[in-house]
Amino acid sequence: MTVRFGLLGAGRIGKVHAKAVISNPQAKLVAVADAFEQAAKDLSSAYGCEIRTIEEIEKAGDIEAVIICTPTDTHADLIERFARAGKAIFCEKPIDLNVKRVEECLAVVDETKATLMVGFNRRFDPHFAAVRKAIDDGAIGAVEMVTITSRDPGAPPAEYITRSGGIFRDMTIHDFDMARFLLGEDPVAVTAHASVLVDKKIGELGDYDSVSVILSTASGKQCVISNSRRATYGYDQRIEVHGSKGMVAAENQRPVSIEVANGSGYTRPPLHDFFMTRYTEAYANEIAAFIDAIATGAKAAPSGKDGLIALALADAALRSVKEGKTITV
Repeated sequence: MTVRFGLLGAGRIGKVHAKAVISNPQAKLVAVADAFEQAAKDLSSAYGCEIRTIEEIEKAGDIEAVIICTPTDTHADLIERFARAGKAIFCEKPIDLNVKRVEECLAVVDETKATLMVGFNRRFDPHFAAVRKAIDDGAIGAVEMVTITSRDPGAPPAEYITRSGGIFRDMTIHDFDMARFLLGEDPVAVTAHASVLVDKKIGELGDYDSVSVILSTASGKQCVISNSRRATYGYDQRIEVHGSKGMVAAENQRPVSIEVANGSGYTRPPLHDFFMTRYTEAYANEIAAFIDAIATGAKAAPSGKDGLIALALADAALRSVKEGKTITV
């Protein structure tokens, strides 16, 4: 079976998903739509697909699935449109910045029985997936504590900050999903602290660039998340899970994994510069899982509900910062 895709949005993340689609022998990228004509032309030229409008993709008989990579404030509307059009839907996170709007959107997905997968790509990273497998295999006993470090090499532009929903809904939301993935339980309490240490313009826009979060579950499991918009040494992505019988960790990855030792000491190559190269395999695996869900009729995961819960945790973290207290979810 070959799944024929329409891509909505030809920006940075759209290009990442386009590459994942064309690299999969079970997928074909048929068309791309973007409000910016040149962006659509560039992607069409690079990957050999047609340029169509969203309306044309919605009505197309030669497209079974869509990948939504448009601005966040369009996601929920597009999910509803394509669910009603009978297309399978892959949507970048978040579904929306408002929990109620996400709930309304998921009601349409349920009503139409549409296939919906939300883009929490880190679940599909081979290294993080191996950590989860070690947990499932009982290698470290019962999970007790999780530590997640996620730091970007630099802050995004101000224009992005104004539409992203803030660091908790844009950046930490990946870590909220990863925390659930590794804890095996949903957090019931969130305590967060946030500062502006990297760029004062971010603070002027009402956001933060340096945050720490503690999540706790009903059984007492804990997860500590550390985020920063500045890591001068590269894209910092690490996790550690401590259990009753041991510990499992995934270290930072490098384009070349070597170590040089000489009279000057031990040196290693730099880290990946950002998510486009660090998570290449994760994006490919993610699209493969989406295709498999379409082909088999299995429930796609991460699901819309996973997206909803991660957003609720992001909202709780922001409220914790604003109110200076632990928030019960």
